[in-house]
Amino acid sequence: MDGLIIGLDLCDAYTRICCHDREKSWCIPTVICRKKDEDAWYVGEEAYAYTLVGEGIIVDKLIKMVRKEGTATLGGTKYEGLELLTIYLKKILKLPMEEFFCEEVKQLVITLQKVDIKLMDSLMHCADSLGIPRDRVHIISHTEGFVYYVLSQKKEVWSNQVGVFDLSEDSFHYYELKVQRGLRKMMVIAEDEALEESFNLDILDTPSGGKLADKILSSCAERLLQKKLFSSVFLTGKGFERHDWAVDSMKVLCSRRKVYIEQELFARGAAFKGMDYLQENNAYPFTCICDGRLHSTVSMRVLHKERESQLVVAAAGDNWYETKSSVDLIVDNQDYVEFMVTPMDPKQRRLVKIPLEGFPNRPSRTTRLGLSFGFLDEKTMAVVLKDKGFGELFPATDAVIRQEVML
Repeated sequence: MDGLIIGLDLCDAYTRICCHDREKSWCIPTVICRKKDEDAWYVGEEAYAYTLVGEGIIVDKLIKMVRKEGTATLGGTKYEGLELLTIYLKKILKLPMEEFFCEEVKQLVITLQKVDIKLMDSLMHCADSLGIPRDRVHIISHTEGFVYYVLSQKKEVWSNQVGVFDLSEDSFHYYELKVQRGLRKMMVIAEDEALEESFNLDILDTPSGGKLADKILSSCAERLLQKKLFSSVFLTGKGFERHDWAVDSMKVLCSRRKVYIEQELFARGAAFKGMDYLQENNAYPFTCICDGRLHSTVSMRVLHKERESQLVVAAAGDNWYETKSSVDLIVDNQDYVEFMVTPMDPKQRRLVKIPLEGFPNRPSRTTRLGLSFGFLDEKTMAVVLKDKGFGELFPATDAVIRQEVML
């Protein structure tokens, strides 16, 4: 297949890059520097090297800078965080392109520890600047990357619950996945938790610090894994590049379950997801409920050809950032629009009513509504209602309602 399918795990401390069906991978510090005396840019270890000898000015924490709309002044020029991130991504994407002699990006799936609309919009602007079509770029959470990595393994790896401990420079996270069968469609539910017991990786450099870290991991493992049946547990992140410090915690982790160390877990999962976008038939026929996916289904009761039915405008398991739709409806004897919100527990489903305030009062079936739907996050739907009138008899007005609906 022509073109690269790239999984990119983008964090403030480091970035990992993998390509589908290719063993070679990269781990690059998420830093960029500009040479003091010329417009030359370097990333990762090269950026550190030029800065160390006094020839470059370095910028780190690019993700945080973009989220906060921060700027940095390099060589007398002020750069926005988005500009620096774009240059950084352009430089690191050249690594697989040069390695595999391929300039085309078939699919780029970026995985983030936490997805939010500002950063996702920014990454899409980066893709525009890099000349990668938006329909080839997808952004998922670490939790979803974990799901796709695990479900791409042999069934024995995920036949029961699966856990992941992610120990990085700036955080300590735990992820858990379980597969629910016996339904019409297999469902995968994955959750993540930022552990309060986070610690600085520098403590691993001393024997006493290593013992403390071992004790912390043992305590977390006992609390999170007890009374549950796990097929496997994965360890990822810089903290697990060596595990000689984790003597006691390894005994806890390895008790009645398999333990794997996989540094590229999230990036590999993103690459598997990228491959799936190119398949005619979904290779992962399941509903995925996790960070970055909708946890509820939103539908409307409509009459079509005199038959009543539920029009689903967004389904549980859809990627909220990519879920956008619009539909035209004719109002029949009502001055409101009503949605049914059905969460994972159907007993908690509820009706949400939006009154058509400010819309003209017309006879029944003579008001055509334009409805547009999008999502600000997995729990917030943005709805826009527009009056489209009804032919020449009832021309459209400027009446518009914009409302956010909590799911």
